[in-house]
Amino acid sequence: MANELTGKRIAFLATDGVEQVELTRPWQALKSAGAEVELLSTKSGRIQGMNHMDHGDTFEVDGLASDADVADYDGLVLPGGVANPDFLRLDRDAVKLVRTFFERQKPVAAICHGPWLLVEADVVRGRRLTSWPSLATDIRNAGGEWVDSEVEVDHGLVTSRKPQDLDAFCAKAIEEFAEGKHAEQAASA
Repeated sequence: MANELTGKRIAFLATDGVEQVELTRPWQALKSAGAEVELLSTKSGRIQGMNHMDHGDTFEVDGLASDADVADYDGLVLPGGVANPDFLRLDRDAVKLVRTFFERQKPVAAICHGPWLLVEADVVRGRRLTSWPSLATDIRNAGGEWVDSEVEVDHGLVTSRKPQDLDAFCAKAIEEFAEGKHAEQAASA
């Protein structure tokens, strides 16, 4: 996993309440694979990471979701945490950014509660994915097929359930980001 992503630029979308390990582990894995990574958020400055329910570190934001151009990126990572995706799904620019990644057929990786943002962006219909178990009903109600598995890949969409799945999540995310665009990934409208 040394150079698979050389020349690739991957966006991470997160805000306060992000599950720290679901941000830092994929970040390091993608950087180790050669990717350039950037943290996008709904606010500038720093965002607060969480270690479950306890405050963790803060992370410097590289750019705003409202200013991001999907054409500048080869993929998107949506870390979890309970508060992070709940805040993001209320932000019109964050939801639009996610939807545009699907419209442009670019790979997306979401873990834990991250798929809440996929539900809000209306891109799970007809897809098979996993998440933290409490999202199963939301995913089904949005037309997706929820499965309980360590990692699930559906035409460029990589999903996992929890921090214990990070090894599989990171490996599949690297694989999908290296592969690039997926014609089948376009969101059905």
